[in-house]
Amino acid sequence: MEFDFIIVGAGSAGCVLANRLSASGKYTVAVLEAGGKDTYPWIHIPVGYFKTMGNPKTDWSYETEPDPGLNGRAIKWPRGKVLGGSSSINGLLYVRGQAEDYDAWRQLGNAGWSWEDVGPLFKRSESFSGNGDDDIRGREGPLSVSDTTVTREIVDKWLEAAQAAGYKSNPDYNGADQEGVALFQLTTRNGRRCSSAVAYLNPAKSRENLTVMTHCPVERLTFEGKHVTGLIANYKGKQVTMKARREVILSAGALASPQILMVSGVGPGDHLRDHGIEVIHESEGVGQNLQDHLQARPVYKCTTSTINTEVNNIFKQAMIAMQYAATRGGPMAMAASLGTGFLKTREDLEVPDIQFHIQPFSTDKMGTEAHSFDAFTASVLQLRPESAGHLELRSADMRDYPKIYPNYLATKTDCDTLVEGIRIARRISRIAPLTDVITEEHAPGAHIKDDDYDAILNWARDHSTTIYHPTGTCKMGQDKMAVVDERLKVRGVKGLRVADASIMPIIVSGNTNAPSIMIGEKASDLILEDAT
Repeated sequence: MEFDFIIVGAGSAGCVLANRLSASGKYTVAVLEAGGKDTYPWIHIPVGYFKTMGNPKTDWSYETEPDPGLNGRAIKWPRGKVLGGSSSINGLLYVRGQAEDYDAWRQLGNAGWSWEDVGPLFKRSESFSGNGDDDIRGREGPLSVSDTTVTREIVDKWLEAAQAAGYKSNPDYNGADQEGVALFQLTTRNGRRCSSAVAYLNPAKSRENLTVMTHCPVERLTFEGKHVTGLIANYKGKQVTMKARREVILSAGALASPQILMVSGVGPGDHLRDHGIEVIHESEGVGQNLQDHLQARPVYKCTTSTINTEVNNIFKQAMIAMQYAATRGGPMAMAASLGTGFLKTREDLEVPDIQFHIQPFSTDKMGTEAHSFDAFTASVLQLRPESAGHLELRSADMRDYPKIYPNYLATKTDCDTLVEGIRIARRISRIAPLTDVITEEHAPGAHIKDDDYDAILNWARDHSTTIYHPTGTCKMGQDKMAVVDERLKVRGVKGLRVADASIMPIIVSGNTNAPSIMIGEKASDLILEDAT
């Protein structure tokens, strides 16, 4: 098997690369997906994340090591195990981040990654059907982005209360200014999920120069000296060697891309040698700089009907299913969250530092059954955490998941920001019209007082969880811990790039799917430029 380009991972960025690199017909392209095809029906129904997360058919189901910042808890980290990667199982929420995020990347020495550079790539990638500035929002791209069509009274009341508290309404938080409260924009098309596979891979599958291989996990890269020649994979139960005439591109995500590098001999030297791996190139930053968004989840009981009780019997479930079949609407067309807010915890901040996800349902723990009573969740996270963790190999075998050390809430700024975010959630809950429908605070609970910083923080440590945004483990930059350069080439070796969320030097201010797709667009431009 020999191709010009081999893409490892058909996720958010990998599907973009498969489409763009094969579009001209000049190059042969293979994309290898360790998971399966995206044929499971629940993948394509927006609310299907309830059926895909935690499902071994569609989710790799990673788990962290016990984390001191979470009072010693280990938590689940879902990752997509299917064409489309995590864009096939995520909450469908479309967020670009702040222009300042990308300007900060540029200020770290990454030429070509400022907002001026990447803004046009976001525009190129999307087909936005809502109201927005056509200078900023795209109308003709492959990725369908739409305003939510599902409404819930409790979410509308939260948005009204937030505005009454002094926070502005901002219907297009993906426009010129992110700050404010709004309903989420979604990666949906006609009431169905528009994953990266649907948007980019499906239109390209029939090209003769594109080969898509599922159930094809990579075992390791192959080298001649420090030049990557291809890789060894397991395909249909057999070990196969594939040659890349031009490049291998790792798009396996922030957990698998650094793991592939390390088992192949690129990473922290002592760590690799501890596992009996020959060091091809010592790169101390591989697996480091792990960043994620940690969400605290205040829950409020209410008198307004919520998803908790709307789906609590077979008759209601049947009615909801018929509504979706007839109209592509109703609860089955609902994203993981309906309302959002990008807010500041302090007036002196230039840009928002927290984000809310307002959900018309509640659980004791994500992935478990909804409460038996009506309630909503005002999930809040810190947009730019200072805390960073790392990955370690468990063994030299790719089948053994890496050890994940998130290192949540390791700095005072992170603790202060999350505590203040919880306090803001509480303040908004005490303002009309929410006061008309909230009966009590279920979590953290009235016994924890607003002025008791330690109690609020301890509750957050006991109950907070990931919102599924691991990034940064093959960071782009110029310093000694940088794994890739500004053209996404792996430093110290030839014929190898990384293009996924792992290259983010600093996590973006918001959900990471849209930025990952942008990274795929940017990488395809860089690769094609260098190929001419």
